[in-house]
Amino acid sequence: MLRRLKTIGLIFSAKGLFIAASAVLSTYLCLRFSIQGDFPLTLIATAVIFPIVFSINSAYKRRESVLDDYGQMKAHGRAIFFAVRDWLDDADPARLDACRNLFGDLLASIRDLYRGARSEMPEREIRVYSCFSDLSRFIREDLRQAGLASGEVSRCNQYLSKIIVAFEHTKHVYQYRTPRTLRAFSDFFITVLPPLYGPYFAYQAADYSPAWLIYLMPVLFALVLSALDNIQEHLENPFDQIGQDDVIINAEKFCDHLKVTSALSAADLKI
Repeated sequence: MLRRLKTIGLIFSAKGLFIAASAVLSTYLCLRFSIQGDFPLTLIATAVIFPIVFSINSAYKRRESVLDDYGQMKAHGRAIFFAVRDWLDDADPARLDACRNLFGDLLASIRDLYRGARSEMPEREIRVYSCFSDLSRFIREDLRQAGLASGEVSRCNQYLSKIIVAFEHTKHVYQYRTPRTLRAFSDFFITVLPPLYGPYFAYQAADYSPAWLIYLMPVLFALVLSALDNIQEHLENPFDQIGQDDVIINAEKFCDHLKVTSALSAADLKI
């Protein structure tokens, strides 16, 4: 129950309450001074609903793209770890721990990059590429010296290359947003249309009894539009950990799973 209330609280904001209050004030003034007008509601769909729905759909696709790339990074990371575990004649626990720690550092550095401020991106990005360099040296030097065949070393490098490609995709999602001009367009009309529709709400007042019900319409009008805008805003950056639909990069959980599988196979688990 508390989680649902928290979710509802994320949808509504102070901006939405301000717009609702301005719409109620506009309706009150129009009723008092007999200002009425039968405005077309199609303007709302054209100026607000369509741009917001387009932006929400675009932001949702960006989030799904990030989830796919995050899965790619984890999958190919596991493939390298299993290669260290199974492709060598001797399973060295120290080597497995080193491999696991390298992937833990990599995911942690990626998480810090995306959660940090945009101004800190160059410095945090260097740390991510440093982790990639450490993994590359681990594959080229440690695994080759341990007796891994050159073809299998090349395969591990291909896995690493795919992890880097997936990271670059997620980095571009972090750097670039959905069309800024479209967001500015919808944000402007969300702010101005509810108060401007005061004459329309005053025109509809005759259909409401008791009379105070007419003020419910501008409130709902403003809150629905601002809530849609807030949903789009929360989906815009899937890494900021503000909304409940954000992508969580859990480096510790990934390393714990690798630790569990360090000396186990499907046969050992009797699967």
